[in-house]
Amino acid sequence: MRYRCERRLYQGRMQIENPPEARPSPADHLFVTDAARPLSLLARCPAYAPTPLRDIPALGRAASVSRLWVKDETGRMGLGSFKALGGAFAVAQMIADAAGVADPSRPEAKRAAGKMTFITASAGNHGLSVAAGARMFGARAVIVLPESAPESFAGRIRALGADLRRASGDYEFAVEHAKAEAARTGWLLLADGSWEGYVERPALVMEGYTVIAEECRAAFEAGGQWPTHVYLQAGVGGLAAAMAAHVRNYWSEQPELIVVEPDSAPCLLRSVENGRLTRAEGPASNMGRLDCKDASLIAYQTLRQTADRFLTVSDAAALEAAAICVNHGLATTPSGAAALAALLAAPPGPEARCLLIASEGPETI
Repeated sequence: MRYRCERRLYQGRMQIENPPEARPSPADHLFVTDAARPLSLLARCPAYAPTPLRDIPALGRAASVSRLWVKDETGRMGLGSFKALGGAFAVAQMIADAAGVADPSRPEAKRAAGKMTFITASAGNHGLSVAAGARMFGARAVIVLPESAPESFAGRIRALGADLRRASGDYEFAVEHAKAEAARTGWLLLADGSWEGYVERPALVMEGYTVIAEECRAAFEAGGQWPTHVYLQAGVGGLAAAMAAHVRNYWSEQPELIVVEPDSAPCLLRSVENGRLTRAEGPASNMGRLDCKDASLIAYQTLRQTADRFLTVSDAAALEAAAICVNHGLATTPSGAAALAALLAAPPGPEARCLLIASEGPETI
């Protein structure tokens, strides 16, 4: 089926709209959208606390909206990004499942973990999460970084005890390298992207991300005011899809959901526009953790059902948005500020109440 999406060039950015009548009928998602399991695990973790939902009036005025909240993931559990929730939860759940127990800290799980090696490709943050989870629960981790990943990530991954590999190519090359090594060695591939025949493990990663949406839901429920617009930056799309599915299933007031990608890597926009997974060719982006040319199958299937709009931002706009964030006391990167770049380029109106996610802190934290 090809979806009727309105396609337009808007202030130099590509945008498509996915009106409700153009979306496929809602279906069961390919991952668990309830945050109960990851929250149950996190309740036993002393490093866990909900990240701040910052109300930043000055930034809201700069964006010409009535209210602006920023979910600040820059310090999440000492790893500095939302991905702390995904890879580590998937590692823990896979260990628990292998041991046949609910608690991955039980002795049976420790014995199972000692025989398990997880391998993944990462632009940095997902690798940190997998490495931290493996270290915490007694498994081994092998992380494959592309050439473009900053050395700051490499050092932090090594410090967590993981075996680090450098792929001589881009992120997609690193993914293929990790897949080949997993096939050769029997190691457990734990990618945060998904494709035909490989969905169960990335589904666990996305289940971990639903914690962010649930923390937001609880805060908005308690405060009595909800956003009218939620901007979700996307690389392969795991965070955006996890947030969108949870919003549609559990939030009592429904906002407009806008997916934001680099203009050189709009893999979700292209896929929704074409009605099938479509590779997005383009130069490297300074939004390193969003610079993904192939969308996750699960994310695509979810977002084509749940999102309202897909749009792109330029490297220059993301860099400027990151500087604006710093001026408002929020240190992040162009990847973390991509949603703000989209909001600033086309504010939805003076009555709008907007939610953004600062998805990562500075690369050196």
